[in-house]
Amino acid sequence: MSQATGPLNLRMLRVFEAVAQHGSFSRAAEVLSMSQPAVSLQIRQLETELGVTLFTGPQRSRLSDAGRELLQHARIIAAQVRAAEEALGGYAVEPEGGRRGQRGLLHLGVVSTAHYFAPRLMHAFNQLHPDVRLKLTVAKRGEVLAMLGEHQLDIAISGYPPSESDLEATSFARHPHCIVAHPDNPLAARQRLRWADLRDEHFIFREPGSATRQFLEQLLQSQAIQVRAGLELAGNETIKQAVMCGMGISFLSAHTFQVELQAGMMVVLDVIDMPKTIDWCFVQRRDTVLSGVPAAFRDFVIAEGAHWAACRTS
Repeated sequence: MSQATGPLNLRMLRVFEAVAQHGSFSRAAEVLSMSQPAVSLQIRQLETELGVTLFTGPQRSRLSDAGRELLQHARIIAAQVRAAEEALGGYAVEPEGGRRGQRGLLHLGVVSTAHYFAPRLMHAFNQLHPDVRLKLTVAKRGEVLAMLGEHQLDIAISGYPPSESDLEATSFARHPHCIVAHPDNPLAARQRLRWADLRDEHFIFREPGSATRQFLEQLLQSQAIQVRAGLELAGNETIKQAVMCGMGISFLSAHTFQVELQAGMMVVLDVIDMPKTIDWCFVQRRDTVLSGVPAAFRDFVIAEGAHWAACRTS
């Protein structure tokens, strides 16, 4: 790489990140409220300063190896700039002379099961900090942790502490899981069911790779029992519909069926040693010292998260 003739600037990096994220110069121009020629000019200037090609392929829509390397650094720089702005925002003084409250953007990522309570949690935080803008991304666990690691999220909420060495997790609430069935299922009237009593039931499984499926397989292994896999479905909502149709029983997070349980469309089976629980975790990057809005949200989640994540299991 030749020596750059001038320093990188934040505007160039923001334009570059937008093109990389959207895979299109025209789409990046729309998002940034710029003209496409202006975006193209910024990228050409950046490539000239760095002495590298950042985009390749038809219509220059793919990142080069150098582009992928720069994108990682651009996201880290953008995250640090946001953190600095938010941290300094707390020192700003209003015209009346009082200290201004927290403000800025908080981008939270959660796994799909957490979206059943995450809006309540965010709303409660927003009541305390009305000048904070909130953005919520819901995705599969692996996707959420990858986005956090790549600085596309500020913080995340997930079950199971992550194994990634660059991420740090703090437990803040319990996450119960139950065996659910249609109210007319004969097992619904029985008490103190054993796992062996479930052996002949049609079991509806979550898709491989989901945290719920992983948890269930660990339980079945600990009970040294096999069940009849009647169906394998993707997503909690699809599984709930199958259970309510009487197609079988399933193992679900209690967060997912609160409405159906209250309406009498689904019941929790009385199985010995159930429900089983794992932890809800607040997840952050180890290389980032939280300050400003993210730090305030972390403190709020640790103090109040268990209340907003509470749910019925019977």
